[in-house]
Formats: sequence, C-alpha cells, structure tokens
Amino acid sequence: MFTPFPLLPGALSYGQKLFLLATLPLILAVFLIWLVVSAQFNQLAESELKALEQRLIATKRAELTNYVAIAMAAVSGATGSASPDDAAAKLAVSRVLAAMLYGQEGYFFVFDYDGTNLVAPRQTFLINRNWAGMTDRNGVPITDTLIRLARSGGGFHSFDWPKPSTGVHGRMEVYVRGYQSWRWAIGTGVFIDDILDTAAAARTEVESRIKRTSFYVAGIASLAVLGVFLSGISLTLRQRRLADSRLQQLTQRIIDTQEEERGRVARELHDGISQMLVGVRYALELTRRKLGPGSGDSLNKGIAQLGSAIQEVRRISRDLRPGILDDLGLGAALRALTDEFSARSGVQVALETVVFRNRLDDDARIALYRIAQEALTNIERHAMADKVTICLRGTRQGAELRITDNGRGMIWPPPAHGGSGLGLRNMQERAQHLGGSLVVRSGLGKGTSIEARVPLTHLLGPDSKTTKDRPV
Repeated sequence: MFTPFPLLPGALSYGQKLFLLATLPLILAVFLIWLVVSAQFNQLAESELKALEQRLIATKRAELTNYVAIAMAAVSGATGSASPDDAAAKLAVSRVLAAMLYGQEGYFFVFDYDGTNLVAPRQTFLINRNWAGMTDRNGVPITDTLIRLARSGGGFHSFDWPKPSTGVHGRMEVYVRGYQSWRWAIGTGVFIDDILDTAAAARTEVESRIKRTSFYVAGIASLAVLGVFLSGISLTLRQRRLADSRLQQLTQRIIDTQEEERGRVARELHDGISQMLVGVRYALELTRRKLGPGSGDSLNKGIAQLGSAIQEVRRISRDLRPGILDDLGLGAALRALTDEFSARSGVQVALETVVFRNRLDDDARIALYRIAQEALTNIERHAMADKVTICLRGTRQGAELRITDNGRGMIWPPPAHGGSGLGLRNMQERAQHLGGSLVVRSGLGKGTSIEARVPLTHLLGPDSKTTKDRPV
C-alpha cells in the first residue's frame, strides 16, 4: 500500500507536537516536585536522626554523671579529711576506684594533672605511665582534653578507644570530674557503638524509604504520562478517523460528480455534436453527388476528415461513459475496452470473465471499469508490454479484477520520497471507497500485476430490482 503524503524525516506531526507540549511540563513538574519532596524528606529525616542520636547520647551521659557521682560519694570518706600529700589516703581511694567495675567494659580511671595514669583496672598497661599528648587513631587529643575538663570542674569528651574485652576500637563517651585538692581527673566512659549502629540503621531505613518514594513518584509520573499519551492517541485517532471519513465522503462525492459530468458530456457529444457532424457530412455528400464527378478532391478530403472527426468524438464519448457498461454489463464493457486497446496499441489482450451468481451494483461496476481503463492506459504509456491478461471472477469475499502484463515492471513499493503515480492513487482510492483493496505486485523486469477486490456488500441478489435481468 502506498503512502500518499509521507512525512519528511525528522518532521513532527501536529499530534506529536501536542503530546510533547502536554507531557514535557508534566514531566518537569513531577521532577521538580520529586526534588523538593526528596530534599524536605532528607532534611526532616536527618534532623530526626540527629535528635534521636542526641537523646540516646544524653541518656548515656546522664548515666555517666550518676556513675561518677556514686564513685565520688564512695570515696568521700577517705578524701574528706586527707591532706593533698596523704599518700595512704590516695592509695586507698585508688584501690576503691579500681574495684568499682560495672558491665563488660565499664571501669573508672584516674589521671593526675601532669598526665600520669593512676587507675585503669581493665587496661593496667596504662598505670604509672605519663600519657600527656595522647591521641586516638583519628588524631583527637585524649589525655590533655580530659585534664583540661577536670581543671574546669568536669565535662564530656568523645574519642575512639580499644574495648578492653576485644581490643576492637569503638566510639567512647567519657565524663570526667576534677578533684582539685589532689589534682586528680576522675572519670568513666561507655562505648556508644550501639547508638551509632541504631542511627546508621535508621539512616539506612530512611534512604530505603526515599528510594521507594522515588520509585512511587516515578511510577505515578509514568502513569500520568501514559494517561496523557493514551488520551492524545485516542484524540488523534478520533480526529483522524473523522478527517478520513470526511475525506472519503468528499472524495466519493468528487468521483460521483466526475462520473455524472462524464456521463453528461458523453451524452452531449453523442447526441449533440456527433449528430451535428453527421448531418454536416450528409450535407457534404449530397452536395458532392449534385456537383458530379468533377466536384474536386478537396471536397472528398473534407468529407473524409469529417468522418474521422465523427469517429474521434464517438471514441471520446465512449471513453467518458461507455453506454455498453449500462446496457450489457461490465464483462461486455471490458471486452469492448480491450478490443479497442489492442487495435490502437497492438498489444495482445486476453480477457477472462466469469458470470456472477449475483450482480455487481453500479458503484462496483464503474469502479472496476475505471481501474481497468487506468491500468491499460499505464501499460500503454509505461510498461512496454506485448501481452496483457485481464481476469474478472467472483470469490468468497466478493469480486476480483486482476490485470497482469509482461512489461518492464517498476520498483514496488516505491521509494518514500518518490511516492506512486497519480493513476495508481486513483485506482486505490476507487477500491478503498468501495471498502475493498488494491494490491500491486511488480519488480524491474518482472512485469506488473494489479488485483482489485470488491467486498460482498457490492454484490446484489438476483432478485434485486436494480440489477434484475442485467449482466454483471
């Protein structure tokens, strides 16, 4: 099937432009909404995670404060009456603090303000060694910061520290208080890995939710775009069907008008001009008989030319609207058409017709005759054929007219930029207006075959008043 008006490469139809104008703002709006929602959700989730982490750490800090307060109360009896240089009291307090263990990792430590460790029951390698300037694996100062906090009264400090039970580094939260008269920094700490793990798990869950939300937004956007696309397709198809229907009606009206005008002109040529020319010829012949043998060659030549003109007018009238088509049917009209074509062009034509059980209506007869007429004209002009076969027969689907030649053929389907000829378009339009089809098979050097099919709706019963006692 040929495409009458192929789109140029890269060109956009009106429907495609309308679809882009409808979908691009929608996609952009959905994308911007997704960005805003994601940013707001991330900010809210991050603030909630920080708040959760701070609450958990605050709980740990409260526990550390209580632990240190209990430890200070436990040794208050020994420190209350001791002097700053009372070595025995310091030893007793050190033993009490070293014995105060809790949990799997919990213990109390003591540094003097010079940086020497005095108490570290779970990590004894620290005792009696000066650790001033000590930092963790990330370079965070430990000893100096603890002493500074103790000098100022007390405070919290976080750093990485190996766990006594496993030796694996973990994040440790420490609270330290200063015993100023002895120049001691007394403190304890707990590992907050569980808090960090909880925050990390919550953060992972938040990221997973964000991904799911993004997936949902993308799905909703895809459904919206699909809805717009389907709506556009539906609108385009509906408009196209309406336009095609109107175009078919207009084309059919043009074809009907053409046939009416052809019939009118054919009648006027046959009944008017042809009769006038015949009358003039009779008058000239009568004049020649009256003048006798010496009337001259010019009169004889004029009579001969007038006879040729009469034959040409009759041929034109017959081509415009053959009366045999209405009087004797399609088979006889095709026979007359092929005989005239063979006589004019010298091309041998074999015509095969089969009598239909039913009858073709007027539209089908005219359309098939015009298709055959157009096909023979194309063969005469372009095919360079010497044999043509025309077969008119009935099928289970309706009627079929096949025209085959042994000419030079053509490229089929034609190139997109070239299109097909006007004659083929006219043939296809006539077949389509009947609800039928036109199939063309051709190739260079292989001849051409044209099959026109008419559906059963154009085959009337033998009792039809419009076709009764009339051949196909």
